[in-house]
Amino acid sequence: MRIVFFGTPAFAVPSLRALADSDMDIVAAVTQPDRVKGRGHLLAAPPVKEFALQRGIPVLQPPKIRTAEFLSELTALRPDLMAVVAYGRILPGPVLGLPRLGCVNVHGSLLPKYRGAAPIQWAIINGDDRTGITTMLMDEGLDTGDMLLREETRISDEDTAESLGVRLSGIGASLLLKTIAGLKDGTIPPVPQTGEPSFAPPLKKEDGRIDWQWPSRRIFNLVRGTYPWPGAHCSLNGERIVVLRASVSAGAAAGSAGAGTITAAGGGMQVMTGDGALTIIELKPEGKKAMRAADFVNGRRVRAGMRFDAL
Repeated sequence: MRIVFFGTPAFAVPSLRALADSDMDIVAAVTQPDRVKGRGHLLAAPPVKEFALQRGIPVLQPPKIRTAEFLSELTALRPDLMAVVAYGRILPGPVLGLPRLGCVNVHGSLLPKYRGAAPIQWAIINGDDRTGITTMLMDEGLDTGDMLLREETRISDEDTAESLGVRLSGIGASLLLKTIAGLKDGTIPPVPQTGEPSFAPPLKKEDGRIDWQWPSRRIFNLVRGTYPWPGAHCSLNGERIVVLRASVSAGAAAGSAGAGTITAAGGGMQVMTGDGALTIIELKPEGKKAMRAADFVNGRRVRAGMRFDAL
């Protein structure tokens, strides 16, 4: 079977690896162009490109996909199926119509929940206790195609967007192979999505901003769901801080100190919230390395009674 793979970030690599390790013929990997990254402003290749080159898979990096040139290039590859995993762009109708078995997408949610670019992050931010992977036949809508297979997984309090993404990427790779096999032998009928859809737009930096008036659990979920990017952030005495790890302070009740007030600055940094308190365990000051909250407290001489800056 001739397959063209579309994908860009690390989340897509396990699926590409699973296909490459199978008996299927990966005729090309389509990924987004190299981007400037880091303080050195050097061009960096997407993870999918790096893996594809290691395995000798031809790589295509079209700056635009809605062109006659790109469509012609894909047509010449004569794909039986296209597999799409976190490519980052919506494929146009002419591209979707090329393969005889269609275009299969591996999506990081239980559709129709969290259609869009950041389903894993928003599931954690919103406090969901379960999520999963859905494979679907793509149409021209935003994750609106008929479903093929689904697999659930639990979201634990220890999960971050990073750790959950790693787990889901493995589930997605396995489910992709099962989906392709089922399409090939006609044993997986496409099923229309039912139920009320929800959406997961790309995260912006401001989505990580902490409002200490929120309940402790909401802030805790924000910390986990925005790790490693954009990070749950706040500021103390004008210094921007990204909270990397935190815990809900058991038994702490909202007091007279007011939300955003530091009530303890020992082993961690306990901060009052809208309904109790949150303990910051690890943080990263702007321009500095990650550190334990205890080291930050000692270095900045943080004391109980100090208050995080207002929004």
